[in-house]
Amino acid sequence: MAVRHQLIRRTPGAVWAVLADPTLYGEWVAGPSRSTPLDDSWPSPGSRLRYTIRLGPWATEGVTTVRYEETGRELELEASFKSLGTARIFLQLRPWGEETLVVCDEHPLRGLGGTLHNPVSEAALQLRHRGMLARLATLVEQESEEMRRA
Repeated sequence: MAVRHQLIRRTPGAVWAVLADPTLYGEWVAGPSRSTPLDDSWPSPGSRLRYTIRLGPWATEGVTTVRYEETGRELELEASFKSLGTARIFLQLRPWGEETLVVCDEHPLRGLGGTLHNPVSEAALQLRHRGMLARLATLVEQESEEMRRA
């Protein structure tokens, strides 16, 4: 189970504003080149978004479904990739003074990803999360700065 954390220099509300915008997922989640909401109720449980993942000439689509949401605090997602199976991604926002500690916990649930899960794939998830959480921090901090200027 890959667990990683990132301190973001903004409030939980500012972090949640980015998580609650499904059109921003392609900007901070590692892999997707674009994301499109399939429902108007994101991030309510059951709502979904579709995204495209590109690796060179190869591309595939995936769907992420919200499984649990506690506004401003927790978001639990199930990412589904047709041939690879599904993964659970849990994001928790913890107030840390005036900042936010984001904890990300991801592991495969079904399919090939779960069958082939091993220490090497776990290390790859850790690297993916490092980049993903750093991009989330940058995006939240930029979005918050732009809102302050407006």
